[in-house]
Amino acid sequence: MRRTAALSLVLLAACGGEDDPLLGELPREDCALSVPTRQALYGDLHAHTILSFDARSYDTVLTPTDAYRFARGEVVMLPPLDGGAGTRAVQIDRPLDFAAVTDHSELLAEVKLCNTPGTPAYDSQNCRLYRKDVGSGALHFGYQVSANEPKRFPDVCGDDCRDEIIARWRQMIDAAEEAYDKTSACGFTAFPAYEYTNTRGISNRHRNVVFAGRTVPETPVSYYEAPTSYALWSQLKEQCREADTGCDVVVIPHNSNISNGNLFNQERADQLGIDRVAYARLRAEMEPMAEIFQHKGDSECRNGFPTVEADPDPYCEFEKLRPDTDETCGEATGSGGMRLGGCSHRRDFLRNVLKEGLTEEAEYGVNPYVFGFIGSTDTHNGTPGYVDSEHFEGHVGLADDTDVERLGAGNITHDGAINNPGGLAAVWAEENNRASIFAAFKRRETFATSGPRIKIRLFGAWSLPDDLCSREDAVTLAYEQASTMGSPLPDRGSDAPVFFVQAEADERSVPLERLQIIKGWVEGGRRLERVYDVAVTDGDTPTVDTTTCATNGAGEASLCAVWTDPDFDPTEGAFYYARVIEGPRCRWSTHQCNALTEPDPGGCSDPLVKQTVQQRAWSSPLWYRAD
Repeated sequence: MRRTAALSLVLLAACGGEDDPLLGELPREDCALSVPTRQALYGDLHAHTILSFDARSYDTVLTPTDAYRFARGEVVMLPPLDGGAGTRAVQIDRPLDFAAVTDHSELLAEVKLCNTPGTPAYDSQNCRLYRKDVGSGALHFGYQVSANEPKRFPDVCGDDCRDEIIARWRQMIDAAEEAYDKTSACGFTAFPAYEYTNTRGISNRHRNVVFAGRTVPETPVSYYEAPTSYALWSQLKEQCREADTGCDVVVIPHNSNISNGNLFNQERADQLGIDRVAYARLRAEMEPMAEIFQHKGDSECRNGFPTVEADPDPYCEFEKLRPDTDETCGEATGSGGMRLGGCSHRRDFLRNVLKEGLTEEAEYGVNPYVFGFIGSTDTHNGTPGYVDSEHFEGHVGLADDTDVERLGAGNITHDGAINNPGGLAAVWAEENNRASIFAAFKRRETFATSGPRIKIRLFGAWSLPDDLCSREDAVTLAYEQASTMGSPLPDRGSDAPVFFVQAEADERSVPLERLQIIKGWVEGGRRLERVYDVAVTDGDTPTVDTTTCATNGAGEASLCAVWTDPDFDPTEGAFYYARVIEGPRCRWSTHQCNALTEPDPGGCSDPLVKQTVQQRAWSSPLWYRAD
């Protein structure tokens, strides 16, 4: 008989005593700094360590504890290994405010058993295959999570993996608890988390599962227990939110750009025989955020889909893994996207997904795609927040530990020069603690950056003072009079909505070039979009010399606008989000190509690998529901 989550917690309490990490939050001091108008906090909610089957197979040996040490500013050592320890020192340029280690929930037990001499499984055939060559485990074990009905290796642990899974899960929870600063300094926040790794058909359907605190289910809900996203949401709701234990959780779909249209697919409800409205409601309830950018590229937008009615957006040509000329899916979904195979679908990019949400709402009364935006690294080196573009040392152990490897074509499981250092998740929160940050997750007052610590805010109302950009009390007034990003606009009160948008450059990066608002709407069944420049730098156009990587310094330290939609139609549902673009700078690969002393391994001349990059930040959207 299956134990409920509440009973599991009771049983663990009996074993672990009052300090058991699954019994609720421990007392903490009040934060010395609390900002009523909220402060920008930066983090990473997607990072892998030695516990992940793919990371370990590339000789990543950093633990969750090590990953949090890195996030807080300490030096860690990356492979190649010498005597089991790393030999390359790396350190983040600025400590993060928060992080979550998200090791794959699938194969947690098997990775430990196959890499520990003396276990009953160590000499099994599948463990020997896992250890055969560097990276072979990532491929061999990866097939497990791409099957329609995944089954555990019977010669490793079969159905007897539970105790080892619990031990590894507890290791992850303990690491987060140890890293969490409970003093009044509130210097760092860590969340228990894991990655759900559904790779059915070699398409990305992965999600990161982040808990509000140390009250969590006894074991992660993995692809083995939940072979569909609906099953994942349902089981997490039952085992966490409805378990009467104080547990809370958010689910974050990540890098849809390699999902062949599968990650955001409402038609899956029909295929599973589930009521479409119930499916949409559960998705919207459990998934308040989506990852718009990471190490494996941009998931905001892409030009060239024949089924998308939109003018080309030049800023969509940003950190793409595949050219705009590759095969498109049409209405059907595809497969093979994890290895850049199959077709690209319009739903691989969040701007189109948001438009489909408006269509769903108009037809069924529920928008399943009401999510805020975050960025992440998806590092497999145990280095959350490592987004250094000038001295990038890679994210995948021995797969990209040298400049030649990083600038090459990659291997059977990971890509080379087309990858990037990744992005950051950011929130607007009163305090740097679990309660305040998690509340920001749930209300979607989040934003994403492609690496730099840019700040961006977006508010929407039906009337706002024209002079907000010059007022010291602008943010206070905006909170009083407007909806924050991630929210619906207030009930209509005038002819057109007004938006207050504000962005600040990262002082360690390059100045800002332009601030934009992107609108999507549905008109007569057509899904449309438009990009508006609402503030652009004065003076010289920012430029970069790619031979020296020197920039001309043009641009703005901040950009701001109070903007009214000139094309508003109250009968059309719409969304609005802001995007701020830096001036150009050398891409990480250009820095390394310029310093390369060996023959070009391919990335320095690959037309898909740009010499320059314009880093950016995205606000979460605001939504207008049609009259």
